[in-house]
Parts: sequence; structure tokens; C-alpha cells
Amino acid sequence: MRLATGSWGHRERSGEGVMGRGRGFAIGLGLSLLVAACGTHTTTPSPDPYKQELAWDDCGDGFECAKLAVPLDYTKPGAEQLAISVIRLPATDDRLGSIVINPGGPGGSGIDYGRAARLVLSPQVRARFDVVGFDPRGVGESAPVDCLSDAGLDAFLSLDATPDTKAELAALEAGSREFARGCQALSGRLLPHLGTANAARDLDVLRAALGDDRLTYLGKSYGTYLGAHYAELFPHRVRALVLDGGIDPALNRVQLNEGQAKGFSDAFKAYAEDCVAAPDCLLKSRTVDGAMAELAGLLRRTDGKPLRGDGRDVTEALATLGALTPLYDRGTWPLLSDALHEAANGDGGLLLRSADQLVGRAEDGTYTNQTEANMAINCADSPYPRTTADFAKAAAKSEREVPGFGAFIMWSSLPCAFWPVPSTTPLGRLKASGAPPILVVGTTRDPATPYPWARSLAAQLESGVLASFDGDGHTAYLNGSACVDGLVDTYLLTGRAPTRDTRCPEID
Repeated sequence: MRLATGSWGHRERSGEGVMGRGRGFAIGLGLSLLVAACGTHTTTPSPDPYKQELAWDDCGDGFECAKLAVPLDYTKPGAEQLAISVIRLPATDDRLGSIVINPGGPGGSGIDYGRAARLVLSPQVRARFDVVGFDPRGVGESAPVDCLSDAGLDAFLSLDATPDTKAELAALEAGSREFARGCQALSGRLLPHLGTANAARDLDVLRAALGDDRLTYLGKSYGTYLGAHYAELFPHRVRALVLDGGIDPALNRVQLNEGQAKGFSDAFKAYAEDCVAAPDCLLKSRTVDGAMAELAGLLRRTDGKPLRGDGRDVTEALATLGALTPLYDRGTWPLLSDALHEAANGDGGLLLRSADQLVGRAEDGTYTNQTEANMAINCADSPYPRTTADFAKAAAKSEREVPGFGAFIMWSSLPCAFWPVPSTTPLGRLKASGAPPILVVGTTRDPATPYPWARSLAAQLESGVLASFDGDGHTAYLNGSACVDGLVDTYLLTGRAPTRDTRCPEID
């Protein structure tokens, strides 16, 4: 689908999540986190999933881990079950209940995110709530989707996603078809049961197993989409939902890709404006337009002749990923300057390492499953264009509107044109009628989940309350704004939402 809604590859200040796009953009926490080893799924039927009790085991550093049984197919609740991996950090003070957290993606590991609980939530919130993370179905340790080998993912992610010749287009189509076929061959039984609606049902089973009458939840990026679906399906089981970096559920997949392309373009312009104003800026140009032209020229040259980095070819696609990744966090803008400067001198190493962090590739060449899960869940959630020709039309339109990023982000969803199972019909506009106040947080220059999406989501939800952060980077909570942090903490601890359309300045 889009570039990730989570926080990949950039400096992890809050463990935030980014929204995933079709090439596997999801959450790369950028942390070396210990994860408890767990199995993937069980085929033993279980009784009513709402009556289960979790068996918690110590899994190090103060954390406890467990398995949650959920139906593979909710129309057959007594048949095959999936084992969902869960982790929690117990509250340290007078306990109010549990808070479930999701980093985004789709495809971001909630187990890794839970391990980062001390960075993800304030001490005040952690004191009163058990912090609970879980890998959604198809992700990480919860029946993970498998589609390609590590070498196959290397090849897929290196494909030219801005094809301008018949040969490049043929190669992109062939690689996209191979991705879809691989998912069917290796995970065909799971594919029909993926998607956000089923993940939301799993979330309600988890709420019950935790012993909470109502759900308290923090979702970043794609996690807002999951949280909003939960509120739509179970409005009376909501206690407090924070949806940070909102996704607009009323938009179709093409519109979401177009919006994210504009978001990254605007973020690059904000970066360039900041850089050229500094005397030590490494960009040759001293104007924003000039900086955009520098990036376009670099990518054009890389299209003709890949750079070299760490013994690998840095193709145009990898260079683009590497350039976009630091835009998730203003704190990593200097990394982008260094990477572009080195690339202009023929060294693509920094861009490559940045891209690898984004897509979950380790130094030894192995991948997490976030790229495959991201693709599978996005393709399942709602329809994409079903032919290469239709994708070409959408990519051409997006590139005209957002030169440099439009075609790249659009074409990167191409495997969904060949997806082997039908996508679900999207819920569309979400109202969550009857839910208590739901706090939606939007950052005005968010690259991955553009601010208009948060504004639209808050307006659709009958009880939606929008808090706006005038700033840069992806998501806002624990990302430099004491104003946002205070609003979120008060809401989580008391259930009292801020005044509608509260605005937080960039510098408190």
C-alpha cells in the first residue's frame, strides 16, 4: 500500500509506529530488542475464546509472555485456532487496568513494541496500567505470513518501482506476481483470514482475557486504523482510545497512496528548508526547489547505474527508500544530509542501511516478516486496481501531482493486483456510534500519515476529538511535545478528552 505507518529505521524516541505500504513499509523499531521465542499457531479447537485465561510466563526484564487462542475463521469459532503472542509489563502502582499498544505497519511487531514499553508510554501511565503488546495475526510470532525467501525479498525490494521502459515494467510485474504466488504457496490457508477487521476481533478477545470490561488502547499510524475498526465493531467496549497519526478510512487505496506521496514530498521540502537555512548544510543547492532537483537527479542517475554500498547494488528503489526513511523523525534529518552527500559522491552505503532498517533487513541478510505481513494485510483490507494497466494510469496521475514520489509509492502496491484471495469490502467511513470520546492526534507535517487524514478520522467518529501538533515527523506522543504528552496522559488516566480541536505548538 503506502509507505509505512509506524517508525522504521529512524532514531526511536517513542517506539512510534508508521503505516505500511505495499513494499513492506511497516515498523522497524531501530532497537535491538530481546523477544521471547513463541510458536506460531495451534490447530486444536478451543471452547469460547472469551472464556479463556492467559497463562503468563516470565520472559525477562520484568516482562511476562502468553499465548491467546483466537479462531482462524470467526464464522467457525469452534474450529481451527491461531495462537496470538502477547507480552505485558505489569503496572507498578495502583492498577487501573491494561493498556494495549500497537506500533503500526501493518506488519510491525507488537511484541517488539511491548518490549519498548518504557520508551512508548510515560512513567505516569506505566505506573497505573499493565502495558500489553501483541503481534496481530500474520505478524511476527502470531502465525506469520511467509511469501519469499530472504534472497527473494532482496530481489523484490530492488525492483525498479518507477518503470520507464517495457523491460522495467515487465520485471516489476513478474516480481509482483511472484510475490503473490509465493504468499499463496506458503501461507494460502491464512490469507483469507487476514485483515484489520479480524485483528480487531482478536483485540476484543484479548481485552476479555486481560480481565478488562472496556479497552484502553494506544495505536500509532496503522494502529489508528485498527483502533478505529475496533471502535466501530465494539463501541460500547471502549474506555479510552488514542489514535496517533490517524488514517482516513473513507479513502480508497489509490487515494491513500496519493496522500502519502504528498505527505513525503511536503516532509522533504520541510527538511530542505531547514537544511538550506543552516550554514553547514551539505546540499549543494541553497533553495528548496534546488534540493528537490538534487534528489531527483541522484535517483535518475541511480536508475541508470546503481550505487555501491556495503558490497551490494543500491538501486533506485533502495536509494528512494533510504532517502525517505529519515523523514519519519526530525531528529534524523542530519542523517539524510549525510546520506545524500555521500551518495552524490558515489557511496550508497548510508542510503542502503537506512533502507534496510525500514524493511526489516538485518546485517546478515535475513528479514523479519514485516514486508510480507504488510503486503498481505494491505491487500486483504480493501480492493486495489486489478491490472497493471490500471496501476499505470494511477501511477502516472500521482506522479503528475507529486513528482518524484507519486509513481514510486503507487507502483509499490502492484502485488495486490495479483492477490490470490478476494479482498474484503472496506467499512468505509467509521462512526463508532455510542463510544465515549476517542482522542485522535495529528501532526501537521507528518510524512506517512498526512495531517488531513487525522482531521478526517476525527470528524467521522461521532465522539472523535482532534488534537493537532504543529510539527514534523511521524506521530506526536512522546515525540517532543509536552503539550501533546500532557493531553494524552490525562485522557488515558482519567478518560477526560481535551477540548475539541486543541492545538499544540511545535515548541512548548
